[in-house]
Amino acid sequence: MRKPLALAMALTMAATVALSGCSSSSTSTSDSSSDSSSSEDTTASSDSSSGGGSLQLLNGKPEIDTQLQELAAKYSEETGNTIEIMTIGGTETASSKLKELKQADEMPDIFFAEAKDFATWEGELEDMSDWDWTSDTSAEYVDADMGTIGFPYNTEACGLAYNKDILDKAGVDPASLTSPDAYKEAFETIDSKKDELGLTAVVAYAANANNIGWSTGTHIFGQYLDAGLEPTDRTYIDLLNDGGQLDTDRFTKFGEFIGMLNQYSDDQLRVDGTYDDQVLGFAGGKYAFMTNGSWTGATLVGDDKDAYEAAGSFECGFAPYAFEDGINTILNGGTNYWTVYSSGNVDGAKDFLNWFIGDTAQQIMVEEAGFISPFDDCQFESTDPFAAAVTEWLVDGKFSAYHTMEKKDGLNDVTSVVFQEYAKGDIATAEEFTEEIQKVCTDYYAN
Repeated sequence: MRKPLALAMALTMAATVALSGCSSSSTSTSDSSSDSSSSEDTTASSDSSSGGGSLQLLNGKPEIDTQLQELAAKYSEETGNTIEIMTIGGTETASSKLKELKQADEMPDIFFAEAKDFATWEGELEDMSDWDWTSDTSAEYVDADMGTIGFPYNTEACGLAYNKDILDKAGVDPASLTSPDAYKEAFETIDSKKDELGLTAVVAYAANANNIGWSTGTHIFGQYLDAGLEPTDRTYIDLLNDGGQLDTDRFTKFGEFIGMLNQYSDDQLRVDGTYDDQVLGFAGGKYAFMTNGSWTGATLVGDDKDAYEAAGSFECGFAPYAFEDGINTILNGGTNYWTVYSSGNVDGAKDFLNWFIGDTAQQIMVEEAGFISPFDDCQFESTDPFAAAVTEWLVDGKFSAYHTMEKKDGLNDVTSVVFQEYAKGDIATAEEFTEEIQKVCTDYYAN
C-alpha cells in the first residue's frame, strides 16, 4: 500500500503551488478520473518498441492532451529525445486500451494508472525507487512487493464545489456547511432566491450511469468511504473490500444527503446530463453547487472560458459532503500516476520522468494544466479557479484520503446504476438506496 500520510506532507510543503486538473472518461476513475470529459480520442501513433530516446506515453486524461503535447515538444527541443502522447478519451478507457495494446504487443513505455490498477500489472512494472525524481516528493506509490511503481504526476481534491458569488448574494456562509441541517437550510434559502440569482437549480448534479457513472460510482461514492475521517483511517474501504460490506447507519445518512442533492438539482441534468453539461452550467453561473472535483477548474478556464468570464469569473471553493454532523474535510489524494512498463524503453522513461520534475514541465503542468504539483521544488502557482481554496484546505489539514480508488475494479459500473435509479425516482428513500447499494456490492464482490 502507499506510504501513510506521504501525500499530505508533500502537499503541505507545496502549498503555494496549486490545483489539480482531472476528469476522466474512464468508468473506473475520474473514474479520474478519470475522471470524464467527452473529448474525442486524440491518438499519436508511434513505434513504442524503438530504443534510444524515443518512447510513448498513454494519457488517460483527455482534458490535458494539449498541455502534454506542448510538453512533449519542449522535451524534444531541450533533450533531443522523443516522446509521443497517446490520449484516450470519449467512451474508451485507459484500462481497456491497455488490454488491446498488450494483446497486440504494442504496450506504451509509460502509462496512466490508478491505485487499483497496479495489481493487474504485477511483475511487469519497473521499480523506480532509485530514480532521481523520488528525492523530490513523498507522494510516490510504493507497493510492498513491487517497489516504487507509481509516479505522482498530479493530485486531486473533491468536495461539493460552490460559486462563492452566489453564496454571498444568498447570504450563505460556506464555512457553516458542516451538517445536513446546515445544508438543508442553505439549499432552501438559495432555492427561494433562484430567480433573482439567475439560477437553473441549486445543485449541478448529474447521475446518468452511461454519461457520468465514473463520478457517482467513484468520486461521490468515495465520500461515504472517507468524508470526515483522518487520512490513515481505512475503516470503510476495508469493510467494503471484505465482501462488499457497508456500514448501514453511515451509508443511510449518506443516502439522505444524496436524496437532498436529487431534490435541489436540475431534473434534466440529473437524469440525462453529461459531464460537459454539468461543468458548463456551473461555469455559466446557473448553479450554486456542483458535484465534481478540482479537475473541473481546467475546463472553467479552458473549454468553458467564455461562459465563465460572462458569469463574472467568480471565486470557486469546496464545501464538505457533510452527511453527518461535524464532517469538515474534503477528499484529497495523489490518485493518478504514471507507471513504467518494464519490457519497454525503461532508460527513455527514466530520462523523461527525471526531466518532468524540472521547471519547464512543471510550469506547463501547474500554470497551464492547473495541477497541484506533488514535487517539493516546484516554484509555480496555478491560476486555476479552485487553487486557493484547495490549498487552504490542505494547509489547514482538513482533508481525508481517497480510498475510493482501492475498491474492486469495476464496482462503480454497478453502483452508478443505483445512483441513477435514485436520481430518477425509481428508488424512493435513503433506506431503499442503501439496500440496493448493499445488494450490488455484495453480489459484485462474490463474483
